[in-house]
Amino acid sequence: MTTAPKGIFVPLITPFNEDETIDFQSYKKVIDFQIENGVHGLLVGGTTGEYHVMSVEERKSLIKAGCEYAAGRVPVMAGVGCVTAEETIELANFAAECGATWGLVLAPYYHKTSEEGIREFFKEIAAKSNVGIVIYNYPGATSVELSPELIYELAQEENIVSVKESADFGHLCQVLTLTRDVENFTVFTGEEHFILPTFSIGGQGAFGILVNLLPKELVSLYKLAVEKSDLEAARELNAKLSGIYGLMEAEGNPYPGPVKAGMDMIGIKGGKVRKPLTQPTEDLKALIAEQLVKLGYEVNSLV
Repeated sequence: MTTAPKGIFVPLITPFNEDETIDFQSYKKVIDFQIENGVHGLLVGGTTGEYHVMSVEERKSLIKAGCEYAAGRVPVMAGVGCVTAEETIELANFAAECGATWGLVLAPYYHKTSEEGIREFFKEIAAKSNVGIVIYNYPGATSVELSPELIYELAQEENIVSVKESADFGHLCQVLTLTRDVENFTVFTGEEHFILPTFSIGGQGAFGILVNLLPKELVSLYKLAVEKSDLEAARELNAKLSGIYGLMEAEGNPYPGPVKAGMDMIGIKGGKVRKPLTQPTEDLKALIAEQLVKLGYEVNSLV
């Protein structure tokens, strides 16, 4: 049985060269930066990694490189969601061969199906995959919301070990309440604003675009809230970070452009986003730089 993940996981960005090919040398530096600053795990090829604008072969190359660069220092979760169960299973088992521990799986989307269809989709993937399956509930992207009751039911499957909640906080609370006594199942938030609230009610982990830029600070938030149960100190740190939280989605839905720009400012290549995503505006870059300075960082040129 695969152990359920917990802690701060970084949904890794993917640096690109000017011709939009993957810059693997910079990717390794990003991974080293995350591990050196204490993250508990890596998410390779997730939404923040721009998997949705990649070919299947590129996704595989990213998963393979991520596992190689992690080199066993922290566990790896791979974004393996595809439209069909068959494709998802194939990518999940490729990730397992590369050394990934878990696979993050979106609900089936575009052609809407019934709750029974979703249930069977996840059960088939769980039964045939050699990685632990993490449900990705992201209705803002898929227009499919998994009910708390369905997530609870799926949590009973031996190889479904966690959920990444990118729905509203009330939904997360319901899921956490229903699954709190399920053995080997954890609940993660995928939203920066919900990280501290999630920990305060017993959530076991968090993803966040911003972890790419501020891994040390968000790992510290976890340590204060979860390991030390020092909510007062955690609230103080959260307040310091709150000014930059919203900038990750200031120009629309969360996407990696702003966090990539911030990383460029502190000397860790984030680079451009792939088309059809658009680059952050200069006004937004200036706001990010202002917040980084407040947090004690020296920032480079905004170019």
